[in-house]
Amino acid sequence: MRKNISSGAKWEDIVGYSRAVRIGNFIEVAGTTATDGNKVIGENDAYAQTVFIFNKIKTALEAADASMSDVIRTRMFVTDISQWEAIGKAHGEFFKTIKPAATMVEVSRLIDDRLLIEIEVSAVIE
Repeated sequence: MRKNISSGAKWEDIVGYSRAVRIGNFIEVAGTTATDGNKVIGENDAYAQTVFIFNKIKTALEAADASMSDVIRTRMFVTDISQWEAIGKAHGEFFKTIKPAATMVEVSRLIDDRLLIEIEVSAVIE
């Protein structure tokens, strides 16, 4: 059984994607940024953007009947790898005891120059 989870963003229908998709016990959360409508949250603050994103991801997981403790992998795409400590601090606040496999890579840019990080996660419900 497939369940598509929408955040209501206008881009989901334009681009043709879901915030998250659950098939059976597997959940994939799409690349998530620190945007709220047309507003960027935590501009020039990698830590604030990361916290905001993980809270958005938490909401998507809850809509899929899952939680952050079900996350087995995080993928973080950052525009400035020198901000890794601030990003890592936020990651640790959400996953200190869960310890999913994690990847952080630097990319040349994201869809909006004010965005410093984009995150996607994979989760499995046991």
